[in-house]
Amino acid sequence: MTELISFLEENKGLIDKTIEKYIPRKIDSAYLKWLAGPAAYKYDIDSIQKCIIDPAWNLLDRGGKRWRPCFFILITESLGKKTSHLIDFAVIPELIHNGTLIMDDVEDDSDKRRNKPTIHNIYGTDIAINAGNALYYIPMKIIHEKKDILDPSLTSRTYEAYIQEMINLSLGQAMDIWWHQGKNENVTIEQYMQMCAYKTGTLARLAAKLAVIISSGTQKQEQKISKFAESIGIGFQIQDDILDITTSERDKFGKSFGNDIHEGKRTLMVIHALNNACETDKKKLTEILNKHTRDEHEINEALAILTKYNSIEYAKNTAKKIVKDAWSEVDSILPESESKHMLSEFATYLIERDI
Repeated sequence: MTELISFLEENKGLIDKTIEKYIPRKIDSAYLKWLAGPAAYKYDIDSIQKCIIDPAWNLLDRGGKRWRPCFFILITESLGKKTSHLIDFAVIPELIHNGTLIMDDVEDDSDKRRNKPTIHNIYGTDIAINAGNALYYIPMKIIHEKKDILDPSLTSRTYEAYIQEMINLSLGQAMDIWWHQGKNENVTIEQYMQMCAYKTGTLARLAAKLAVIISSGTQKQEQKISKFAESIGIGFQIQDDILDITTSERDKFGKSFGNDIHEGKRTLMVIHALNNACETDKKKLTEILNKHTRDEHEINEALAILTKYNSIEYAKNTAKKIVKDAWSEVDSILPESESKHMLSEFATYLIERDI
């Protein structure tokens, strides 16, 4: 695992440098001409700097694991490709991911992200939404910019993967929003898994699809590796939900304790508890979730109910199982290599991390 951590740290600088190629910290007219074409009249460069670039880098500079680009790198290397001329594609899911963080915080009315005020609390909701949207679409320029190194069929497949996964992302978010508004009191485990597959699994799956496509991998490899990526995304989300209510290092985690309970989220733990609780506990847990409380006593009451029915342990075991099952499918189609070994460790790291 130490080797994997070193790999993540070593590549973080390269990833950030690549991001700066497409979203420089300080923009000028030449950049806007590249991004959007010559102005028909005249750009207000300062407004674009203040409303897109500055908010984007405010969040990007807070860190983050950059695990999706690293995941991309490990897949391409496992398929026998050098990533030196493919690294630009790796940052596509990372930029989208940071866009989703900005948008999620607006939709959830969160006040903290990575130990600092959320972007909408610094710049305003209007600027945050616009900056988040920009991070969804700027990555399309990367595909366009690099189309000359791919044959037309591979370029078409990259666009297709991008468009489909962006649609999936919105579907997953729709389910999550509807549930934490208390509009569906009977969310099933299967529905939760589908929500995660779309909300969190999407960008891991996109990283995997892009890696396989531009490495000229087979359809079978794309299907199985994408499914493995999806399972990692689901496992990552489950572990994120667990950390939200269990971590003792709240500042290190970078979010408010019990934020998911405040937001009324129907996490896997909540669904499991509601399915197994007595009527009194079920009613109490639902009441706490639906009132969107910030009261620490009530949050701890909800946590006690989750603990009582072993829902946290159930979630941990579920995350491990889905990743293990998906890896068994990938194991048989990738040749042995150091990158393949790290890919396997990578999945374990994401679902057992403590931050």
